[in-house]
Amino acid sequence: MKSKILLTVTLALALTALTSGCGRNKEITGIEPAENTVSENTVNMDSGEEINELNVSFGDDGTPFTMHLYDNDTAKTIAGFLGAGNLRLPIYHYDDYENWEVMQYYDIPARYEIPHNTETVTSEKAGEVYFAEPNRIVLFYGDAEVEGEFTRLGYFDYSEEFAAAVADNPVLEDWGNKIVVISK
Repeated sequence: MKSKILLTVTLALALTALTSGCGRNKEITGIEPAENTVSENTVNMDSGEEINELNVSFGDDGTPFTMHLYDNDTAKTIAGFLGAGNLRLPIYHYDDYENWEVMQYYDIPARYEIPHNTETVTSEKAGEVYFAEPNRIVLFYGDAEVEGEFTRLGYFDYSEEFAAAVADNPVLEDWGNKIVVISK
């Protein structure tokens, strides 16, 4: 009888240890788990599903805009991260760096390895999206002449509504930064 009680208590403690923190997955990783998904480890980046477009919202409740992806390994890898849900990325700096009036950047956690094939880019059109090291998505929401080492990731069809959504993305209360939400 004592061994059954001890076994039951041990199993209960083990299950508690295993499941504690599962609800914090979104907070820690920025990836919102899909329904019935236990952790980000269930992301299947080799599902064979071809993703050519992603939905991007500026702010948690923003209107989604379509980002058209280029056919390269960088875009495929980032789209593959969405197998478990949304990618919710913070914008730590949005008005205190050079060219902030025409671009924003969003950092993907460093634990994700993203292949890239950089090239020197000197002129960007509003709506162009690039990948830059270290694990950074760079969005130009205004035309610019900014020299950088980038990998082309995709583009948005430019409109005044798009530019306003990016520029007017609200700062999260009690957090001090903005959020961009990327989904399939």
